[in-house]
Amino acid sequence: MELQTLFAFYFAALLLVGGESAIFTIRNNCPNTIWPAALTGSGSQPSTTGFELASQATNTINIPAPWSGRIWARTFCTATCLTGECGQGAGPCNGAGGAPPVTLIEFTLNGDDGKDFYDVSNVDGFNLPVSVVPENSACPTTSCAANINDGCPAGQEVRGPDGATVGCKSACAAFNKPEDCCTGEFNSPDTCKPSASSLYFEGKCPQAYSYAYDDKTSTFTCPTGTNYQITFCP
Repeated sequence: MELQTLFAFYFAALLLVGGESAIFTIRNNCPNTIWPAALTGSGSQPSTTGFELASQATNTINIPAPWSGRIWARTFCTATCLTGECGQGAGPCNGAGGAPPVTLIEFTLNGDDGKDFYDVSNVDGFNLPVSVVPENSACPTTSCAANINDGCPAGQEVRGPDGATVGCKSACAAFNKPEDCCTGEFNSPDTCKPSASSLYFEGKCPQAYSYAYDDKTSTFTCPTGTNYQITFCP
């Protein structure tokens, strides 16, 4: 009886501190190998912070909740990666974020009211299309399924060795102006408005963040304890 009581208290304690965990199934539908990565903002470290993923392959990341952070994919990695580089080339990112331009999937697991919050963000630019599909069918999916690299505004392109555009910086990442980055006197929803560049991003991917205050149509919620499938090039 004493052992059973001990286990009962143990599992109750896990629930109280947010013992739920989420499994992120990462799928690569792109024609080339990618290198997904994870960065923790708060909470415990995930089971991996970066790995290689061949075309049409899948892998999983286990993340204990509560947790907030971001998932992205690096591309064209050798000693370094052309997009999403975290200072480790193709290796685990070990607490470093991805250099713009990069499409981000942002999560808060077990946030306010026992909910997960998630979004796709192009605030740091774009490198790959992506979708997020919760395992709970009652929860909304979100995506940036278009290829923003096609038609990337002038001066914001990142090009590969063959001259093709492999990433598209946001106006903030490309030009670092306060009105594009929502900084200084533009640091509020009333003063920071979408630029021509962010409107281009928004037109291609209306569900994704196109600039810092693009909240109303870009953040989604689901009950904590849900698993998620993240597909690059859906």
